[in-house]
Amino acid sequence: MKKNLTHTCSVAAVIMAAAMLFFPACSHDDKPTGPDIGERDSLPTLRSVGVSTLVSDSGIIRYKLITEVWDIYDKKEPQRWAFEKGLFLERFNESFQVDAFISADTAYFYNRKRLWELRSRVLVKNLKGETFKTSLLYWDMVSHRIYSPAYMEIDGETRQLSGYDFSSNEQMTDYIIHSSKGLFPLEDTEPTPEPDPSILVENEQE
Repeated sequence: MKKNLTHTCSVAAVIMAAAMLFFPACSHDDKPTGPDIGERDSLPTLRSVGVSTLVSDSGIIRYKLITEVWDIYDKKEPQRWAFEKGLFLERFNESFQVDAFISADTAYFYNRKRLWELRSRVLVKNLKGETFKTSLLYWDMVSHRIYSPAYMEIDGETRQLSGYDFSSNEQMTDYIIHSSKGLFPLEDTEPTPEPDPSILVENEQE
């Protein structure tokens, strides 16, 4: 996914550079300008507004990314992509049906660390149909782990869980959660005892 998103950013940067090269200012008159901005790292290098893009994997469209504002900061330490107006990511199956999604009010991607940080009203649906709700979630693309120290609620078809210190694989199908509590339906495996025929006969005679 990162490769395709990086390619999108590179294309946008080339378009901006080409616009500056082929469409210079019409007038050469000197005009008064304001002072330079001192803190260069406070401004994004590139800003995209109203982004809705499809992302391919091995030549097949697998994801759709939607965000209101996408800022890229290459002067900040650490460098990051910022989605401070929200992020929504859908995953498509082989039939191009949505089978999983991620949404968050705020998201950051630290490109050097290959680390995603999702904040505030984070909602994830995995391939098993389970939903995960939390206020903070990290996705480490180097170690291929997803984790959260914050409170987490997990809602599935057969069980509900909640707790802290969540850790999972990237698909969020194999996970552990500590200090947990939840509801687990239990099947009645013991057969119902049959009534004693002698007791029935005695009751009838009485």
